[in-house]
Amino acid sequence: MPSSTAVEASLPIRSEMDLAWVRQHVRQAAGLLGFGLVAQTKLVTAASELARNTLVHGGGGRMESAEVTQGRVRGLRLVFADEGPGIADLERALVDGYTSGGGLGMGLGGARRLVHEFTVDSTPGVGTTVTVVCWASAPPPRPYGGS
Repeated sequence: MPSSTAVEASLPIRSEMDLAWVRQHVRQAAGLLGFGLVAQTKLVTAASELARNTLVHGGGGRMESAEVTQGRVRGLRLVFADEGPGIADLERALVDGYTSGGGLGMGLGGARRLVHEFTVDSTPGVGTTVTVVCWASAPPPRPYGGS
């Protein structure tokens, strides 16, 4: 059983070097939680895109990571938060293929496809928080029986 302190972290996102630290941490945490190589790669790719968005569009911020469990299923929750300008048109920003440039070209929609759970809270002029959860094995069933 991995130490929760090895998975839990609060990392600044203020420079290109911080993006590398975020990717490294996410890969190590996912490995400790039992993610396979493909699942680790998907999560690191999504985290890299979200961290870059935090830096480039949000002016910098933080990533928080924590282990989550539901029954016997273990996962990793990542929260990317900034106090930047926010996303003026969130619906458009989530459309597949939409990118404002500079990242991996996958945008928020692409990052959303790589994880099991994805939420965005953005207020223009206040900032953006993106929360993702990825499970090490099949995602647990939703409590309400939905998909």
